[in-house]
Amino acid sequence: MTRFRARPQPLRLLRVLTALIAAGVVPGMGFAQQNAAAPADDPNGPATVSAEEMTGRPDREVFLERDVEIIRGPTTVTSDRATYRVLEDEVEASGNIRLRRNADSYTGDDMRLKIDTGEGFITHPTYHLGKNNAQGRADRVDFESREEATITDSSYSTCEGPDPDWYLKSGIMKLDTGRDVGTAYRSLVYFKGVPILGAPAISFPLSDARKSGLLPPTIGSNSKGGLDITTPYYLNIAPNRDLTLYPRLIARRGLQLGAEARYLGETYNGITRAEYLPHDRLTNSDRYLLSSLHNQTLAPGLFANWNLNFASDDNYMSDFTRNLTNTTQRLLARDINLNYAGSFWSSTARLSNYQVLQDPAAPITKPYARLPQLTFLSGQQDVNGFDWNADAELTRFWHADLVRGNRMVINPRLAYPIINQAFFVIPKVQVHATRYQLENTAPGASTTLSRTVPIFSVDSGMVFERDARFFNLPTTQTLEPRLFYVYAPYRDQSAFPLFDTAEADLSFGQLFSENRFIGNDRISNSNQLTAALVSRFLEPSGALRARFAIGQRYYFTDQRVSLTSTATESRSDLLLSAYTQLSRSLSFEGNTQYSQSLHKLRRASLFGQWQPEPGKVLNLRYRRDLPNNLEQVEVSGQWPISRRWYGVARVNYSLPDKRIAESLGGIEYKADCWVFRLVGQRIPTATQQSTSAIYFQLELTGLTRLGSNPLDALRAAVPGYQMVNQPRPNP
Repeated sequence: MTRFRARPQPLRLLRVLTALIAAGVVPGMGFAQQNAAAPADDPNGPATVSAEEMTGRPDREVFLERDVEIIRGPTTVTSDRATYRVLEDEVEASGNIRLRRNADSYTGDDMRLKIDTGEGFITHPTYHLGKNNAQGRADRVDFESREEATITDSSYSTCEGPDPDWYLKSGIMKLDTGRDVGTAYRSLVYFKGVPILGAPAISFPLSDARKSGLLPPTIGSNSKGGLDITTPYYLNIAPNRDLTLYPRLIARRGLQLGAEARYLGETYNGITRAEYLPHDRLTNSDRYLLSSLHNQTLAPGLFANWNLNFASDDNYMSDFTRNLTNTTQRLLARDINLNYAGSFWSSTARLSNYQVLQDPAAPITKPYARLPQLTFLSGQQDVNGFDWNADAELTRFWHADLVRGNRMVINPRLAYPIINQAFFVIPKVQVHATRYQLENTAPGASTTLSRTVPIFSVDSGMVFERDARFFNLPTTQTLEPRLFYVYAPYRDQSAFPLFDTAEADLSFGQLFSENRFIGNDRISNSNQLTAALVSRFLEPSGALRARFAIGQRYYFTDQRVSLTSTATESRSDLLLSAYTQLSRSLSFEGNTQYSQSLHKLRRASLFGQWQPEPGKVLNLRYRRDLPNNLEQVEVSGQWPISRRWYGVARVNYSLPDKRIAESLGGIEYKADCWVFRLVGQRIPTATQQSTSAIYFQLELTGLTRLGSNPLDALRAAVPGYQMVNQPRPNP
């Protein structure tokens, strides 16, 4: 047996090993610098070995003593003593062992490891996983491969330090870094030394990748159903398909079963959700919900989609949904569309209907169904200086109780834009032709109606600029006057049905529209001029610091086409709008609609926000809508109470009713590796009904969230809200 000894002179030892490798005596070992073709992290590359003392046969077995280090690709082993078996590519080490592989590291007392396959074990280890900063201790780690390991009698936590606030204790834990999944068997979750959750098996992510497994239970309570517990199970069927099953126990109602499937392909995507509650104990009925949303590319330029929704009864959304928007939803859409787009035209075939969820205190009329609707849109710009458009529509409107029938609309338009940097003038002419064939009309009423309205308009404006200062900052100020004239003759339309038409709310966008109605059943007579003035303050970078606008429409003839009675006012309400970013943290926005004939503020919306830094935001909003008897003041915000405590709140106060319309309040506590949230909310679900709900959630970073999720409610209620454990930008 050949014997080699190296004093504490690493360079001498490396020279000896280099000579042996060059001679082919040690085929299993080498140096990365001796093989330029092998990357430093290549697991099949040569091994680099160093120690203060080496004995043995370099072609078979080498014994290493003191300051041992073995490096091969992404694997590094250090220890007090080690034996390296060359032919097996196996290391057996003891004393102060440290194994580093990719971003993960392990320490222990004894180890055996086949470097090429990653198989082996470590006794009494501690470990640290680099992807999610998790760590723990165990009795033993068995490596099945480079990516899979089984840990016996282990702890797991993303908290740093020897005494973590929370940890997962398990009899056996399997880690699969290839799939980024961990699974713990015979497990208990401890928080502050107290067991809070136990399960035969718990799976958790080792990164942000999706994985199959039991999701944390959602626990909450509300005034309608009482205690509410959901235990979802997630199935990662494929990279582009998944399924979530969520049985939900509602104390006063019973057991609800739910499922949500998502899918994504090269030519399609969609999501389908179904819920079923057999024999609701409060209503003595079976209750269900079904919704499906799908988009499909059938061929180049040919697309299809549907949006289908069904509910068992009028109160389903308010009784079961946790989403603030869906809680007050009154119309469930059922649409199927087929679209084809050409180079300068597109066409659509549509089937549309609705399910109305009625509120007995404020019933609404069911909208007309479109069975079917065919539309054709076409247009081109700059054809010898002209822009042209031609739209057509044929719709069969159906309603069980009201007048129904067919409507055909043709609307060609021609414009000649004159535009440069300082001004623009856009004259336009169009013809709006409509024909009806009606059914279910009143006795003696005509079943065939038609209307042709020519419309002429001119849109014009100018842009002036000058250097200015805004709060002592250099800016460019613009002054942009705009005039918009429209002429359309009067046509008597009092006998025409109202299939899809309503009067549009006045806004800056609507001021520059040829028709003051939404839909095609009414075309307003017009001889009117809109005048507006806009001024902006722009930073040198182009960012907007402030915008001010004023606009009004002037009528030269009475508004004879109306849904109620003839309007004789000579001008519309006055619109004013303002926005300013006073600093990076403080902004204001306001819009008002003032009636000069009534001397009243008909509509107003004022909003101010102060957000000095992430996690700190205060909002103040005022809303007034005189036609709907709405006037509200809303205050909301998120603010640190102390270094780790955050408060969040929203109060919406109705001035006419002299009561709080909506409210939300909660606290959040942010530790280094967990977050606790407690939120209470009260929202209206019908005209004379409200629902109160309590959310409480414990988020164990990198493992799970326990309780009910208040984050959607917080984002909807508080503009500018940010999760307290969300990474903050570097100042």
